[in-house]
Amino acid sequence: MASSHLNWLIVRDHNSFMLKQRNIPKPFSKEQNNLMNVSTFRYSGIVHPHTIGITPSVDKKGVIFAYKKAKKMYKPAESTGRITFKSGQKRTLKKVKNVIQSKKYRRDLQQVALKRVSAIYRSQKTKPAKKKGAAKKTE
Repeated sequence: MASSHLNWLIVRDHNSFMLKQRNIPKPFSKEQNNLMNVSTFRYSGIVHPHTIGITPSVDKKGVIFAYKKAKKMYKPAESTGRITFKSGQKRTLKKVKNVIQSKKYRRDLQQVALKRVSAIYRSQKTKPAKKKGAAKKTE
């Protein structure tokens, strides 16, 4: 298998996950396990043997922490592991941080992963209903 740097040199300009637009210096990326959705070597989910991905859960109550197993690199169906966290924002942040630190798993992406978890929980909060004032009477 080639190194991740060589893979990046091959894939960086042309792949099916890129979204290029005019007047945008860095193209966006739709690939799985890309925390920033930017097409760069650091955040790429294609070329690295270890990757981290955080997505909202299906029922919109929590997050799914996805990671790539390096030992199963040649078996794509078995290479991705998923952990679902639904225990609230503070506990989820602590659990994600512990998983990344305990397994020494892409520590350079730890802060980005925690920011993504916070953003997902912020988007899942229910917004308070607006109070409607008394209707004005026009005579």
